[in-house]
Amino acid sequence: MGTAREHHRMIVRFTKVTEATRDRFAASDPGFVRLRLALSAIFGIVLTVLVLLPFGQPLTVVMVGAIGAMMSAFTVHEDTTRQDLVTLVLVLVTGAASLTLASLGASMPPLDSVVFVLLIFVAVYAQRWGARGIALGSATFFLFFFAMFLQTHLKQVPALLGALLAGILANAFIRLVVLPRRPAKELLRVRRAFRARLAAVIRAAQAYLESGSRNDKQLRTAANRMHECVLMVEDVAPDVVDERAVGVLRRRAIEVELAVEWLVITLRRTAAEDLDEATRADLVAALRRFGGLIGRDPRELPVISDSAEFSQMLVAGSRLGEHARPGDELRHAIAELAIADVNAQRVAENDELPADDAPDAERKAVFTYDNQTRGAIQAVVGGGLAVLGGELVSPQRWYWAVLTVFVVFLGSATAGATFVKGMRRLVGTLIGIFGGVLAALLVVGNSPATLVLLLVCVFGMVYFSRVSQAIMAFFITTMLGLLYSLLGTFTFEVLWIRLAETAVGAVAGMLAAVVIVPVRTRAVMLDDIAATLEDLRTFVERGGELLSGRENHNIIELSRTLDRDVDQVRRTIEPLVHPVNVSTARRDLGWHVQGTLESIAFRARHVAARAQPGMFAGDDRLPEVLAGIIRKVDTLLEVVREPATAPQRRLARETGLPPGECAGDATRRSLLSSLDQLDAELVALGNTFGMRRDKTHPDAGYAEG
Repeated sequence: MGTAREHHRMIVRFTKVTEATRDRFAASDPGFVRLRLALSAIFGIVLTVLVLLPFGQPLTVVMVGAIGAMMSAFTVHEDTTRQDLVTLVLVLVTGAASLTLASLGASMPPLDSVVFVLLIFVAVYAQRWGARGIALGSATFFLFFFAMFLQTHLKQVPALLGALLAGILANAFIRLVVLPRRPAKELLRVRRAFRARLAAVIRAAQAYLESGSRNDKQLRTAANRMHECVLMVEDVAPDVVDERAVGVLRRRAIEVELAVEWLVITLRRTAAEDLDEATRADLVAALRRFGGLIGRDPRELPVISDSAEFSQMLVAGSRLGEHARPGDELRHAIAELAIADVNAQRVAENDELPADDAPDAERKAVFTYDNQTRGAIQAVVGGGLAVLGGELVSPQRWYWAVLTVFVVFLGSATAGATFVKGMRRLVGTLIGIFGGVLAALLVVGNSPATLVLLLVCVFGMVYFSRVSQAIMAFFITTMLGLLYSLLGTFTFEVLWIRLAETAVGAVAGMLAAVVIVPVRTRAVMLDDIAATLEDLRTFVERGGELLSGRENHNIIELSRTLDRDVDQVRRTIEPLVHPVNVSTARRDLGWHVQGTLESIAFRARHVAARAQPGMFAGDDRLPEVLAGIIRKVDTLLEVVREPATAPQRRLARETGLPPGECAGDATRRSLLSSLDQLDAELVALGNTFGMRRDKTHPDAGYAEG
């Protein structure tokens, strides 16, 4: 009997661990998008090798085909299948030209180094054309690199082009037949990830309350990931449901997100109160019960609303006012989140907003001088320096340094971002040296085991490419060590040369980014803030027309545009808040700007979720509040567009000093002050709605605003 009971406990424990692992995996990769890409790379390589082996091609040719399949999976990510196919054809054309030039240049040095450096300019400049430009530039550059790595020659070109064609066709087959994108299933997976991330927020809230609010890192991380997942749900939705239902889904998703943010705010306030142990334990139990009600399969969720526990939760959350007890505000927040969650899963059919007409896609000029052009110029100068430095380290493997320059400039918009990517690349390569040595020693002389580990490295490289530059660099370096082993040229010296060349490339890239027409992180941050403020102004103006009943706009979509603007600011200021930045003032500036903009986006989401046409028709308060917000937006736009003069003029008016004596940190103080005032104006708009009078920042410590 005891054995059977113990066996049952083990099964239950194993089931819980399995479910928790599955939830964490789903939450880390919503929709399994990265998993599908990584598997398509693996299957494409395997299929290519199986197709080419019967033709008796040498290992070099087979590797080029495998690399073609890998690069197609790694770089081609269009919105539709038709666009994917067009880009694959273009990759075949540009890749064929790249392989031919590389093979020709190998017999005519220094033509190979000149062409390779020029390719950096083309590949970095091509980023201006979005996903297709990035795919074509990256594939062309990497195929040139691997041709030099494999030491191809001109006589092999016909076989190499055939192998490249086989690799791209293999990827197309995997992409269309074996692992096609199925939006309906993808949406369901994203919704499951949504459940997992909502559960993670509840677990973090429970841990925060139990620990006596000593550490909020887990809570912050869970809330941020919840926000990312909501955006993914909205991105996938138009591919699955009709236009009428998309507006409903977006509204419900915003309501859940707002309820989560309010739960976090209320949790912080409640945890700061002097609660007795019984009340604290009861609140922890309430969070635990709610976490238990969050079903993992969204299709089963409406059943939850019929359960007794759900009803008890709503009753417990209704005691506010004269009969309120300690902790009732948190109980109310839990109940509101439960209601918003169930409503989001049901997705009511008659509560949609008409969608605005989609704007025409902006056409990019072929030749123009902007930050993207400056980055391309920096990259080509850095590539030239990398060739010179790389030749000093190793005349045979100088191209490693050029590769590092390209990688640190790919997707980097500022000098600070280039510096951070260079450091991550160097750290990942250093760790990968040891991984490559260990992997090569483990499988030395065993070709099947080497191939298996190579596939593992390809999987890791693709799967983590969007997550961590350091992890991706680790898998790339380990993979190259295995390739050297497979080619019979592995030595410890080769991997240390790889590290030295990476260091040379990282230094060359950083030097070019800082010295050659540098794009400062602060300047790009101000540009991104200006774009955010312009979209905020549009949101306020159209929101006012909706609320007054003059026009009917989809301000939910506008609020999501604002969210994406804030995400862009967050990515831009990462070098400012990164630990590698030794300036405390700059880190504080970055954190304050990020926290305040996130707070402003939170207010906008709050308005969008509650707004109804004509809600404040005839209300005299609305025009006054909206006019105040627009004045603050215009003032802030003046600050960020003329950072060198506007704050000085402003301080001169306030202090009576000459403008020349008002320099220094005037821009910083004016920017932060204006942001805080704008946030306060949006709080006033929320109060006009009759919403909760919350004057806290949902981030940055939730200090009183």
